[in-house]
Amino acid sequence: MANPNFGTFNRAGSVADQASFDVGLRNHMVRVYNYMASGLALSGIVAFALFQYQELAALFFQLQGGRVVGLNALGWIAIFAPLGLLLLVGFRAAQMSAAGVQAVYWAVTALMGVSLSLVLFRYTGASVARTFFVTAAAFGALSLYGYTTKRDLSAFGKFLFMGLVGIILASLVNLFFPSGTMTFIISVAGVLIFSGLIAYDTQRIKEQYAEAWGTEAAQKVAVFGALSLYLDFVNLFQFLMMFMGQERE
Repeated sequence: MANPNFGTFNRAGSVADQASFDVGLRNHMVRVYNYMASGLALSGIVAFALFQYQELAALFFQLQGGRVVGLNALGWIAIFAPLGLLLLVGFRAAQMSAAGVQAVYWAVTALMGVSLSLVLFRYTGASVARTFFVTAAAFGALSLYGYTTKRDLSAFGKFLFMGLVGIILASLVNLFFPSGTMTFIISVAGVLIFSGLIAYDTQRIKEQYAEAWGTEAAQKVAVFGALSLYLDFVNLFQFLMMFMGQERE
């Protein structure tokens, strides 16, 4: 894994290259954050539209008294489609064009809005807004740490990945054998793991830019980076909602 200090460029006679790289890195990170923010905005628009217009929500959910009591076939497709698109990108990333990667990104973030609309149906608007701002503040601090730290977080990332796999397996078990205690443990672990992933992924995005610097792959790297941070943000938000969310009466 590339060194986060990017010592590769700090060689004799490469001052101009280093300056160009630094400017490019800053522009790259701004591009990543802009993609991420735009994806969150798109998800929010879709979620709010489904919450506001029950005729639209009825295409995806079974509604009763303004509450979601089940999913329609289209709802199941919309919720699991992002996973399929992510697997597609994972297997065909090298062959896809930058435009194709962007199209998948916008499709994923739009479809994620369907899942996020369930948060609006379940929790009050005030608690959703409060949790969103807490998530945004935590994300900003953790991403800043990942960007500025000189510590190599690669080993930390392996630990986080194992924890993520553990959460997925525990969630599947809890789905068939529900337990309040298990739900609480999964929620705490989820907050900790996705908090760590925000810092880790931010550093990894810097490293990926160092590898793609000066190539046509830089645009694709920006979109992939935005997708990673988007998923970290959304998952952290959803886990925090379990603690901070106030359910509708």
